[in-house]
Amino acid sequence: MLCVLVYILQIIPGSEVTSALLYYPPLTALEPWRMITSIFVHSPGSVLHIVFNMFSLVIFGPILEQALGRVRFLALFLMSGLGGSVAVLLLAPQTPVLGASGAIFGLLGAFFVIQRRLGGTNVQLLLVIVLNLAVGFLPGTNIAWQAHVGGLIVGALVGLIFLYSPRGNTNRMSNATVQAALVGGLFILLMVTSAVRMLV
Repeated sequence: MLCVLVYILQIIPGSEVTSALLYYPPLTALEPWRMITSIFVHSPGSVLHIVFNMFSLVIFGPILEQALGRVRFLALFLMSGLGGSVAVLLLAPQTPVLGASGAIFGLLGAFFVIQRRLGGTNVQLLLVIVLNLAVGFLPGTNIAWQAHVGGLIVGALVGLIFLYSPRGNTNRMSNATVQAALVGGLFILLMVTSAVRMLV
């Protein structure tokens, strides 16, 4: 898993991987790729950071990947992480962030809307989301709740896009085109929002 590999590189004495890949909003214009690369780095001083994120990914990742397919799952993960970075840029523009939490919350958001569409009970999942969001607001936790909220919103939106599917198998190609267009449109919207924020 890429996050684990990157973490191993991070904890090597003298490694500059963390500083090279984390997201710091003032650097957005010069190094926009940090909005994505920050998903794959975690706090080298706290092994619990990566453990909790990877545990959540192992729990929800395979289920969503099976339901969505590998390509759409990857799109969901990356878009959610990007959404978390955009939220940090908009709400906490001087805060450096790292970690897959925004992307993980995106998975939770998508899982919620998909489960609800299929008629499943999601009270427990909603409780998990609320509790994890609440932790980010506690003083002294040093958690970027903005990334959590941004990832959750974008993940839910991407999940809704993937649920937009005509019944039957005759329109698979057109359905894939619609989904790609909608996800691409959301990506452009996020980037335009980022650009506008940098100009303000």
